[in-house]
Amino acid sequence: MLTILGFAMIATFLVLIMLKKMSPIAALVLIPALFCVFVGKGARLGDYVIDGVTSLAPTAAMLMFAIVYFGVMIDVGLFDPIVRGILKFCKADPLRIVVGTALLAAIVSLDGDGSTTFMITVSAMYPLYKRLKMSLVVMTGVAAMANGVMNTLPWGGPTARAATALKLDASDIFVPMIPALAVGLLFVIALSYVLGRRERARLGTLTLDEVLVEEKETETVLVGAGAGGSDGKTPVRTGGSGSGTDAPDEIDHADEDDDDFQGLDPQRATLRPRLYWFNALLTVTLLTSMIMEWLPIPVLFLLGAALALSVNFPHIPDQKARLAAHADNVLNVSGMVFAAAVFTGVLQGTGMVDHMATWMVDVIPAGMGPHMALVTGVLSLPLTYFMSNDGFYFGVLPVLAEAGAAHGVSPLEMARASLVGQPLHMSSPLVPAVYVLVGMAKVEFGDHTKFVVKWAALTSLVILGAGILFGII
Repeated sequence: MLTILGFAMIATFLVLIMLKKMSPIAALVLIPALFCVFVGKGARLGDYVIDGVTSLAPTAAMLMFAIVYFGVMIDVGLFDPIVRGILKFCKADPLRIVVGTALLAAIVSLDGDGSTTFMITVSAMYPLYKRLKMSLVVMTGVAAMANGVMNTLPWGGPTARAATALKLDASDIFVPMIPALAVGLLFVIALSYVLGRRERARLGTLTLDEVLVEEKETETVLVGAGAGGSDGKTPVRTGGSGSGTDAPDEIDHADEDDDDFQGLDPQRATLRPRLYWFNALLTVTLLTSMIMEWLPIPVLFLLGAALALSVNFPHIPDQKARLAAHADNVLNVSGMVFAAAVFTGVLQGTGMVDHMATWMVDVIPAGMGPHMALVTGVLSLPLTYFMSNDGFYFGVLPVLAEAGAAHGVSPLEMARASLVGQPLHMSSPLVPAVYVLVGMAKVEFGDHTKFVVKWAALTSLVILGAGILFGII
């Protein structure tokens, strides 16, 4: 019964938010509370919620201060060179912009933290998507998939959990997986190319001159004879859904306007060019400390945010203004995390997760024993989506590994197979970082879910197939 109710609770949640019948925060709180009553443990709801909040409180604190820290770094101009470099590559071409999103997300993911990746990626790319009226779910989907592939880095979390659960060395798991993960990342980039071509075909391509004219509304671009309306304000687009053909690969760009077309205002009052190298050193030190685990991550971001505010904005009114500027993101994300704590607390406290995992293992046919690595790879998709990484790697993986060992499947193969579901996992409603992504991009979580699930699942299966082809799994 707990197994059925567990799957029913998750399905109800996903359906309601995808149909936009409830907001994610309301659904994360009310649906598990209702199912807790159905299970007959309504009297324990308070304990489950407190346990969930306690377990996620450090994550919420980390996200709160990380948003403040990186928000300040964006304000003072630390990432402006990265933004300019990406924008010079992207120009005003939707295809390049989507590919640039994947590349930027993959590069920034090297720090091992999804929230950091999403904050930097969205801050850099969001203005481009808005100006060109591109689909924002394409941005969130591509960023989530690229980060999901890179999340398998040893310091990203899942690999370390798998190594700990099966008492293996993380490098023995990860290093042989590099070819398969490289294939997965190439697939994400190829997919971003396809999605970019789709956006290009839908919107056409503007030159930088035309985008600037449209944005500032200070000039008019006349439509060529027979190409469109006569209002004199419609910007010229090459290609587009109305032309029936893709835009040409070569696009007319005015080099002199590259510096004007930036996602971040180059004249904003919060810039601190004289403190650029201090901020860069502070950020490198912070990320190094995260990787080396010198202090807990929430503590590092708390200290980093306080130091960044104090040095860059020594006057208290300026500090208050910066905090107020980022308060909306902080409130949205932290509220979502604490709401998710109710969901995870009820799932774990009532025993639904344990029963769901046991059922999944029990339904595996006996004849699949010699292929347990393949089975584990396939199961990693739904299981890491419907439960936390801790629940999967510490609760389910050891059971699967024992079943595999009985048929001669090595723990290393099982550990590697367990990683393939990460591209899908990064869009799970139980992952706090995804709320940073959709919150900053101003995308409904349900819209993001509807778009990304199929592509992320396909990316995971590509990694699994590559692993089998290379003899890694």
